Amino acid sequence: MQLPLRAFRFPFASLLLIAPFFLWGTAMVAMKGAISHTTPLFIAGVRLLPAGVLILIVAAFLGRPQPRGWMAWLWITLFALVDGTLFQGFLGEGLVKTGAGLGSVMIDSQPLAVALMSSWLFQERIGLWGWLGLFLGVTGISLIGLPDEWIFHTISGFIPFFSHSSTSAISLSFFETGEWLMLLAALSMALGTILIRFVCRHADPVTATGWHMIIGGLPLWGISAVTESDPFVNLIPADWMALAYTTVLGSAIAYGLFFYFASSGNLTSLSALTFLTPVFALIFGHWLLNEVLSPLQWIGVGITLISIYLINQRDKLAGVNQQVAEIEQNTTPQPAVLAASERDLQPVNVAVRKSESEVLPSTLRN
Repeated sequence: MQLPLRAFRFPFASLLLIAPFFLWGTAMVAMKGAISHTTPLFIAGVRLLPAGVLILIVAAFLGRPQPRGWMAWLWITLFALVDGTLFQGFLGEGLVKTGAGLGSVMIDSQPLAVALMSSWLFQERIGLWGWLGLFLGVTGISLIGLPDEWIFHTISGFIPFFSHSSTSAISLSFFETGEWLMLLAALSMALGTILIRFVCRHADPVTATGWHMIIGGLPLWGISAVTESDPFVNLIPADWMALAYTTVLGSAIAYGLFFYFASSGNLTSLSALTFLTPVFALIFGHWLLNEVLSPLQWIGVGITLISIYLINQRDKLAGVNQQVAEIEQNTTPQPAVLAASERDLQPVNVAVRKSESEVLPSTLRN
């Protein structure tokens, strides 16, 4: 996985790659209690606006350049509307109307869209191992996020003799709430991951990330002020602490790292690490909120980790197979080459000159 980590000279630099997904997963746990005491668009704006200000302060301290020219601001504004306003807006509304498990599955399926767009726009090679890893990743997060009863019900639809005692309790209303909002959120995040490449052609990735969060958060707070009432009245101190963690760590640091890597790294490999988000959410939900993981969820965790390995090592796995094929091809005699070599073996007439003793004048020989 080619990502710009050369600037970091310490043994655990690779941990920065999974830091955004660790922070996103734990931020979801922190938001779980707070979202029931506030409104979705308000909390979506909280995740963006203060975090964007923090990123710009850090960028100024580091001496990162500010955007210049109308093309830079045009791309940043488009980036802000797609990855900021639309993504966080759809996500906030979808969390209210959709079960957390199904919503997590839909959000974390966005690496598929990123892989397709990256292969088309940037000619990123995915290969057999990459597609297999993506398929396993979606399967893994499905086992993690979807209810066990729904999975058993789905399997029984394909396997007639398979049955489960609780499948009769499943209602079709499971799909009649906010699934389309979560799907639109996933597509918005995928498109935002692609847009950062075009943004970074005209602006610094760190400052662009900060400005995109501010510009994207303003419409969310504007709509919240008009359509939502008293979004922060019922918040308790623990909720404010959760929002602070979500803003500083789950948004400012997580988005800053993610889009810095996305500006020059392999988008398919980086986006595939999104599969880790529900894994971290489940682990810390089990640890902090005493949530119990079912056997199917543990299987999903294992499959998800395997998928991430396949996606990030797809070039090496494909390279080993290619080297073996090349060795076999080079060491195996080819009939056509042998036949051509036999045809080329023709007798050659060589003219032999007389020795010097025969051609030199007699005076020189004496």
